[in-house]
Amino acid sequence: MTRLLVASLLMLAAPGASWAADPITARFYGYAYDLDSGRYLYTEVHRQQLSGDRWTSGSIRYFAPDGKELGAKTLDFAADPFVPTYDYQLPALGYREGITAVGAQIAMRKTADGKTRTASISNTPPIAADSGFHTFLRAHFQELLDGKTVAFTFVAAGNLDSFKFRARRIDDTMFEGRNAVRFKVEANSLLRLVAPELYLTYDPEERRLLEYRGPSNVIDPERAEVYKARIVYPSQPPADAPKNLPPLG
Repeated sequence: MTRLLVASLLMLAAPGASWAADPITARFYGYAYDLDSGRYLYTEVHRQQLSGDRWTSGSIRYFAPDGKELGAKTLDFAADPFVPTYDYQLPALGYREGITAVGAQIAMRKTADGKTRTASISNTPPIAADSGFHTFLRAHFQELLDGKTVAFTFVAAGNLDSFKFRARRIDDTMFEGRNAVRFKVEANSLLRLVAPELYLTYDPEERRLLEYRGPSNVIDPERAEVYKARIVYPSQPPADAPKNLPPLG
């Protein structure tokens, strides 16, 4: 259960460029590595529609190092800036999950092992789901910088449930020669005794996600478990990234 929960938490589409004053489409890559061995795992291809200070919709596609597409996700934030409707699929594994409606209730759906199940929970703030978690952290960024702990409910469609989490600043670091700040996210209950911790590195000026460490949302087909990954969002492709990256279109 915790594997799906935490992987769902960081289906962070997220970092991109800073929000723009006028509607634009931002496109960028994420590069995922095995957290323990450093082996290159997959490439994320992000597309985000941004309007003012609002992320309105977008997609993420996931590609193996050989260029094979592993899965894809689409998102729409029309109903709520922190709780998107979304559809995430890993076709080769027969896996699919998402949030199908957002209102007073949040409706979820999951397909795995040939079975589809649904559930719903109350939409009670502070609450976030999927990549809306990134937008939620940005909305509370100054509180985090000031050392405050930010608690919230996270909707995990992969579990058809919701859970209590908290985020806090832990230290400062450097990324590509620039100052950066690290946040730790963990369960805000006894679940933290078994749930992995997540570590996120942000640009403190632009509030841009630079690195994530923790469970991935992509499943290792050999072990049928999500990868434990380090995912980076640098200004230039790493030297060991695939030479023929998927198009950003």
